[in-house]
Amino acid sequence: MTKNKSSKESFKLIFLVVFSFVIGGVVMFALLKWTPIINDVLGSSNNNTVITKNKTQVYEKTSLKAAIDKIYDAVVVVRVYENDEVSSTGSGFIYKVDNKYGYILTNQHVVSDSKKIKVITTTDEEVEAETLGSDEYLDLAVLKIDKDKVKMVANIGKSEDMSLGDSIFTIGAPMGYDYRGSVTSGVLSGKDRMVSVSVGNSSNNDWVMRVLQIDASINPGNSGGPLLNINGEVIGICSMKLVDSQIEGMGFAIPIEYAMSHVESLEKGEKIEWPVLGISMLNTTDTMNLYRNQIMLDKNVTEGVVIVDLEKDSAAQKSDLEKGDVIIKLNDAKVKDIAYLRYELYQYQAGDTIEITYIRNGKEHKTKVTLGKSSS
Repeated sequence: MTKNKSSKESFKLIFLVVFSFVIGGVVMFALLKWTPIINDVLGSSNNNTVITKNKTQVYEKTSLKAAIDKIYDAVVVVRVYENDEVSSTGSGFIYKVDNKYGYILTNQHVVSDSKKIKVITTTDEEVEAETLGSDEYLDLAVLKIDKDKVKMVANIGKSEDMSLGDSIFTIGAPMGYDYRGSVTSGVLSGKDRMVSVSVGNSSNNDWVMRVLQIDASINPGNSGGPLLNINGEVIGICSMKLVDSQIEGMGFAIPIEYAMSHVESLEKGEKIEWPVLGISMLNTTDTMNLYRNQIMLDKNVTEGVVIVDLEKDSAAQKSDLEKGDVIIKLNDAKVKDIAYLRYELYQYQAGDTIEITYIRNGKEHKTKVTLGKSSS
């Protein structure tokens, strides 16, 4: 009898232990799958959020809220005034603060030729801003405001660490003040895209920018705002989009590394000194103006930059180059047109010696040129 009773007690104990483990596992599975409690405790990077509407709880497992909170108050609306009237708006972000000032990065085309600029913070406070420096080829400008107006400083990330398909988002003021603080998201669609743009008041695409391609929605007013990774770090500056009835979701941003490499000079108000060849030039496709300058090209020459004139005592004049030569390479980089020539040329410094490949009378030639310094 005693042995049977002991066996029954052991069986009950084993059953109780197994039953407890099963019930515990079911409860834990339910917590993990249907509530955010575990993520809240562990600080999960998924940033689960509970949204309550009419006593109904919706669990959002892919919210950007945590990332947005890290940057939101660093983003500002940039307002440009002309005769005390708002002439244009854009976006910007505070990337640095010191003992006196907060420093804002935005696009040069947002603040070009402006005499009066104000920025609007996320608390809707309008603050006087001063342009410290800008450059039209970089399409970058640095503004400053008083330190006590700074709400938050952005964290700077690295676009080079991003891969195609990585999640990104933007914050800005599309279409101006009424839509300030708008958030859009998407993925990194492309890296190292070469996009031709016009500079200043030019009607031609005379400059090429190496940019990041994104599918997040950006519109007029987003220019100068931050492009961000999933951690809320700035990886680029929203700059432009392709506009066409057949195109959708093709926006571009300046990589943050490129911007930060020039920001110190812009803070000091220093003029960016670009190297120069000292030539007047036309594209090979500009047949009308080439004819006016009495330049006839071989029909097989369809790409490159045609020299129309050489400035006196310039780097080009001191080389073997002549009027009518067609430049097709700078060192090993192919030159398709004026925009690409400028882009490749501006990878160097004044005083650098480069090799130029050119066509004259149907034959390729090479010459060495020591680059000069811009006078402006």
